[in-house]
Amino acid sequence: MIYLDNAATTQIDSDVLDAMLPYLKGSFGNSQSQHAFGRTAADAVLNARDKIAKLLGCRSEELYFVSGGTEANNTALKGICLAKGSGHILVSAIEHPSMIESAKDMAAQGFEVTFINPDENGVITPQTVESAIKEDTIFCAVMAANNETGVIQPVKEIGEICRKHKVFYFADCVQYAATNQLSVDFCDGLSISAHKLYGPKGAGLLYIKSGNKFSRLISGGMQERGFRGGTVNVAAVAGLSAAVEKAVKNQADEAEKIRKVKEHFVNRVLKEIHDTHLNGGGKILPSHANISFDGCDGENVLFALDLKGIAVSTGSACSAGAVNPSHVLTAMGLSPQRVKSAVRFSFGKHNTLSEADEAVEALKNIVSKIRSI
Repeated sequence: MIYLDNAATTQIDSDVLDAMLPYLKGSFGNSQSQHAFGRTAADAVLNARDKIAKLLGCRSEELYFVSGGTEANNTALKGICLAKGSGHILVSAIEHPSMIESAKDMAAQGFEVTFINPDENGVITPQTVESAIKEDTIFCAVMAANNETGVIQPVKEIGEICRKHKVFYFADCVQYAATNQLSVDFCDGLSISAHKLYGPKGAGLLYIKSGNKFSRLISGGMQERGFRGGTVNVAAVAGLSAAVEKAVKNQADEAEKIRKVKEHFVNRVLKEIHDTHLNGGGKILPSHANISFDGCDGENVLFALDLKGIAVSTGSACSAGAVNPSHVLTAMGLSPQRVKSAVRFSFGKHNTLSEADEAVEALKNIVSKIRSI
C-alpha cells in the first residue's frame, strides 16, 4: 500500500502512542477527581498545556483542549459571535467545511456573512480582506493553508489589517502546522488538530488571545476552565502535546524531505501525462499537490488507484460523498471540468521517491485507459 492522503489523516508515531499509553492503563484517572489518580491525570493535562504554550509563544490560559479542528473552528466563530450578539462576519470561501457551515449557522441567527473569494491561484489577498471589512465587522477567518490545494495564505498581512480595524482574526492552522513553524503572533485565535501531526484522532487545540470574550458551546462541568464541559481525554491530550513537540523539533528536515518527494512526483506527472494541471499557485505546502487530469473524472482516478493499493483523495475527507464539486476549486474560478477532474495527492514524512515513481507509473496507465473510453 502507498498512502498519499496525509492531508486527511496521518499515521500515529510510535513515541506519540507511548506518551499516551500510561493514561490508558495505570494512570487512567479523571483529571477532575480529587484523589491521587485524578491528580496524576490533572498534572498531565497541566504539563501538556504549559508545554504547547511555550512552543507557540502564548500563555497557558489562552489554550483550550478540544476534540479536533472542527470543534475548534466552530467554537471560535460561534463563541465570538454569540459573545458579541450581532455584527458582520468575514469568512474566506476556501475555508474548511467546519468554518463554512459555522458561518452559515450564524447567518441563520441573524449575523451578516460575507464569503471572500480567492484569486486564480487560490490566494486570499490582504486587499480583498480589507475592502470587505465594515464598521460592524467582528470576525474574520482566513486559514493559514488550504486543505485541498495546500496554498499558503498571507496570514501575517491579513492579521495586521484585522488588528488595524479591531477585527478578531482567526486562522485554521490544521494543515499548516505539520510542516511550518507556528506562533500566535499574527492572529487572535487558531486551531490545530493532532491527527494531522502524526498524533491521535479526537484531539485538538483552540487558542483564543486573552481579552477576547467568547461563549462556550458545550455546557457541563468546569473542565477547560468552564468553557468546554466533558471529561478530558487525558491520553489524547498527552498525545497532542507529544505530536506538537515532535513536529516543532523535526519540522525543517521533514518538510524538506516531503517537498523533494512531492516535487519529484509533480514534475513527472506534469511532464509525462499530457493535459494535466496543478491547481493553486504561489507558496504551497511541501505536502500538497492538487492536480486535474483533462478527460477524466477525479473519482474514477481515485478508485482505480485504490485498486492498485494507492490511497489519494478528491478533496477534504470531511466532504467525502458530497454531491457538490469542490467549493475551493470552484471559488478559484476553475472550469467545472477541471474541478471535476481534480485529485489531491498529499505526502507525508514516511513517503519515499520509489513510492512516488510507482504512483506516477500507475497514474499514466489509469489516465490513459480512462481517456480512451
